[in-house]
Amino acid sequence: MGARNCLLRTPLQSWGSPTSLESTPGCSGRLGPETGVNLAGRLAHVFLDLVQHVLFFLFFLLVLAVVGYRASTPAERERYRQRLGVVLARLRETAGRLREDCEPFDKALRARARWLPLTSALIVLHTTVFVLMLSGPGAIDDPQTLVDWGGSYGPRTTNGEWWRLLTAMFVCPGTLYFLVCLAGLVQVGPILERLVGRSTFAVVYVTSGIFASLVSLAGRQVAVNVGPAGAIFGLYGLLIASSVWALFPRSSLTIPLAVWKKLGPVAAVFVVFHLVNDAVSSSAELAGLGAGCAWGLALTHGIGARKPALRPVAVSLAVALALAALGAVSLRGITDVRPEIEKVVAVEDRTARAYQTAADLFRKRRMTAESLAQLIEQTILPELLDLQARLEALAGVPPEHRPFVADAEEYARLRTESWRLRAEGLRQTGAQAAGADRESGGSARLRAESRHAASVVTLGKAEGRERASLEALERIRPVHE
Repeated sequence: MGARNCLLRTPLQSWGSPTSLESTPGCSGRLGPETGVNLAGRLAHVFLDLVQHVLFFLFFLLVLAVVGYRASTPAERERYRQRLGVVLARLRETAGRLREDCEPFDKALRARARWLPLTSALIVLHTTVFVLMLSGPGAIDDPQTLVDWGGSYGPRTTNGEWWRLLTAMFVCPGTLYFLVCLAGLVQVGPILERLVGRSTFAVVYVTSGIFASLVSLAGRQVAVNVGPAGAIFGLYGLLIASSVWALFPRSSLTIPLAVWKKLGPVAAVFVVFHLVNDAVSSSAELAGLGAGCAWGLALTHGIGARKPALRPVAVSLAVALALAALGAVSLRGITDVRPEIEKVVAVEDRTARAYQTAADLFRKRRMTAESLAQLIEQTILPELLDLQARLEALAGVPPEHRPFVADAEEYARLRTESWRLRAEGLRQTGAQAAGADRESGGSARLRAESRHAASVVTLGKAEGRERASLEALERIRPVHE
């Protein structure tokens, strides 16, 4: 999701969008000559970071245990040992009972499908992409890196790169995010691939992920949207729906309570982790959950007796893609306004520099006020008028960028007014000087004073418009050098 300074900075990261996107060549998995060293270093860093957190937690628990042990009496210590033994025995008993209760269901699943090629392929694909991202030159959570690897970014996705709705599902923005998603996939994937079949599993995974990507795109049009969370939420939705149908009638494939107990901890961590991120992302993931539930209710009737037939699965895929296309139509053509905003800053820098150079000549009496006014009218004003026309012609501006475009339009309007007033004031100054050379006497002095007062008022108005325009310009300057 800094200070503003310097005319030529580009307003990128202050808007929550990736930097230098214009130069992005697409999804890049290019590896440099030091890939092996770089990859090993990054993997070691990730591993050491995880180990550090785990060791710190274990050390904290150990300290608490030691303090509690030292502060207790021998009788209390004996009671603690007995209680610990009872707890461990109960845990072993519970784990054994869960295995026994789950065994008939597991056998029925394995009898329906022995191998798990689809789940295995997804795990390998996600892991491969994550490892290759670690080996790349950019930080894994940097927006530019995420876009390079296929993340969905509104101005690019909606202007011909719709494939990003799919590829974004395989891009993870961080190690913890990757591990949580992988845990959810490893847990629920094998059950569903065997229970509902590969075709249903694949359709629900892909379509839920696409719907989640569309909802994310609609909610945050200039943010980079990535991650398989929506697709995995879709799998959980499919599991809920198919488990309901499996109750009517009951069979060996009806999911027993013991299986839900095994699924509960990981599922809870997965859901809480994603729902607490932010409201928009949560809406996207809930959209994936809803899509999975909908396809499950539509496809898995009678799941205890048979897997869904291929024809209804294909029809469901066609319907899902048609709905996704309708949603995409309403979002197409999101404009990346950053190039135009960069031009606003560049125009101010260029025109101010040109005027300053000419004003230096004017102060040295090597240029007349009339020539300075002509420079404004023939060089500076046409640039600003062209800038105003381009800003007014912008269409498909995302809501996040509309305030910046409004500030840019205000800048262009006020700056145009200030330059026109300055040219008028310069002409009044030139007329005052010419009149003083030609006329003499009291009446001439009065006329000269009148012209001087008029020029001062006009130039004062020009200064006021200029200050207001530069205040508007400051609001669109970036927050970084």
